[in-house]
Amino acid sequence: MAQDSLTLHGDGISATIAGQGAELVSLRDADGLELLWQAGPAWRRHSPVLFPIVGRLMGDRLRHRGQTYPMTQHGFARDKRFGWAQRGARSCTLVLTDDAETRTHYPFAFRLAVTYMLGEGQLDIGLEVTNTGGEPLPASVGAHPAFNWPLLPGVAKEAYRLTFAEAERAPIRRLKDGLLTTTPQTTPVKGNILELSERLFDEDAVILDRPASNSVRYGAETGPAIEVSWQGFQELGIWSKPGGAPFLCIEPWHGIASPLDFDGEFTDKPGLMLIAPAEKRKLTYQIRLDI
Repeated sequence: MAQDSLTLHGDGISATIAGQGAELVSLRDADGLELLWQAGPAWRRHSPVLFPIVGRLMGDRLRHRGQTYPMTQHGFARDKRFGWAQRGARSCTLVLTDDAETRTHYPFAFRLAVTYMLGEGQLDIGLEVTNTGGEPLPASVGAHPAFNWPLLPGVAKEAYRLTFAEAERAPIRRLKDGLLTTTPQTTPVKGNILELSERLFDEDAVILDRPASNSVRYGAETGPAIEVSWQGFQELGIWSKPGGAPFLCIEPWHGIASPLDFDGEFTDKPGLMLIAPAEKRKLTYQIRLDI
């Protein structure tokens, strides 16, 4: 790994975090099995932090008080180098703050802190957004971890499923050109089970914009499995690259792509947090190994 990274060691688990993007780049069990996608040609990321937007804005531009600012999909945090606020054997915290460059895309003052902490077979991740300015801070934040699919070589991808903590009966949302379609679709989740296949992602991500669950288990009948749980997030995205790729993303979000019929003031965009001056919002999620 590059020098600007840190490997944490817990009980039966290790995790490597890079300063670039505050990105989780490796997650291994006690036997050294790599569970995280290793940024191959199909997709050159591992687990990017999404901020200050989730998804896309219409025309990739942010509108604020009569001005427009270029803003690419999922925001700029994933491409910025974070500073190390704390480095330990089992935990670390990385911080990104606004500067002259970020304000050319996002005219707001902020502090984004990302904390990783290892426990027994579990990685805890905290995303804390602080408004350091004098006006309300409109922001979204999300996680985008990509797990190997299959988790074990030689296991059929169709052997895997997602098992939600609760039945997921609500309609789902889909994307068109990265923007949210206006008409919900019937959910492919049967009760609390979503059977996985490559064709599931022909229309891009499966988006639960009002999930009943706050956790989901990813695995086959045999072999390792992963449970992802979350607190404070409002939506859940499930994604693999259309056409087939050897990874599956399970993505807790607070925020969502702009609807196809929305091109207005950024502060009016559906799904945003509006954080008052000097206030903060903390969202957390956990990745637990079931080996």
